[in-house]
Amino acid sequence: MNHKISRREFATLAGSGVVAIALGSPLLAKSAGAVSTPDAQMKAVLDELTSFNAPPIEKLSPMNARNNPTVADAVIGVLAKRRKPAVEMVGDVNHQLIPGPGGDLLARIYLPKGKGPFPVLVYFHGGGWVIANLDTYDSSCRALTSAANCMVVSVAYRQAPEHKFPAAAEDAYAATQWVMANAARINGDPKQVAVGGESAGGNLAAVTCLMARDRGGKIPVHQMLIYPVTNYAFDTPSYQENANAKPLNKAMMIWFWSQYLNSQSDGSNPYASPLQAENLRGLPPATVITAEIDPLRSEGEAYAKRLREAGSPVKAINYNGVTHEFFGTGAVVDKAKQAVKEAAGGLRSGFMSNTTKS
Repeated sequence: MNHKISRREFATLAGSGVVAIALGSPLLAKSAGAVSTPDAQMKAVLDELTSFNAPPIEKLSPMNARNNPTVADAVIGVLAKRRKPAVEMVGDVNHQLIPGPGGDLLARIYLPKGKGPFPVLVYFHGGGWVIANLDTYDSSCRALTSAANCMVVSVAYRQAPEHKFPAAAEDAYAATQWVMANAARINGDPKQVAVGGESAGGNLAAVTCLMARDRGGKIPVHQMLIYPVTNYAFDTPSYQENANAKPLNKAMMIWFWSQYLNSQSDGSNPYASPLQAENLRGLPPATVITAEIDPLRSEGEAYAKRLREAGSPVKAINYNGVTHEFFGTGAVVDKAKQAVKEAAGGLRSGFMSNTTKS
């Protein structure tokens, strides 16, 4: 059974940006003290994040939440203390305006070294559809550009609560279709376009594939889903285990959903909760990466299972001892490097497969 919140609670959350969970909740009681222990490298990042003494996101307005320190900031802090560079070099970085349903969308384009045309990954950043930006996930894009030897087009989609569901999803779909039709204009290969993202961005990548199938659009050759949000529900084993985890917990996810959705009924729409789609047939191969210490782990694994059952080739990998947002910490966390390598391998397989078909 899906564990949702009352309509009154939802309206309060959406209006004030403050989350309150009953202390007597059976899920909280069951999860007390159950969070797994991060490994030493992950702990160093979390300790640096804690040292910023930032207020909990679920107690902030969206404007203030967008300016809270992030895991990316913590990685920079760890690197600074070790006197190491914080930016991975790529061939080039430029920008492109992409027409969207609500106006032009800014995309940051990362190019590998070489002449091209390059395979392309259309990428969507995380942040619960509310916070974060192109800068926050810069390290992930650079790492993927190098590891997969592909162009990464990181798209700044409209964010909630100013632009509620389905604005971000419609932007993601429009941007992907534009790239698939215009890849040659930006030195990309239009026959080798994949889609991917982290957290809420993983949600948008999965939804983009569903929209392409349903609307008769061009379907990406691969979907890279990094701890994706796939369902509006808070009752899974990983939600119980990680209700109080860092840097992402149950209260934060309730807050993010309350900002994104117009009402709870939107949560059952497959373009918000792809796990609730009636069927997942006809979707591209996928790489699904999850983290042990993450409330989203179970729904990511469930989505991978349903994709596989529907006939899509899927490689699903869970990394123990790390948390949500670990993927972009490769400069200081070895398991992040491994995860990027796995994701890049899935992308290269998708690019190669479509080249062979052509």
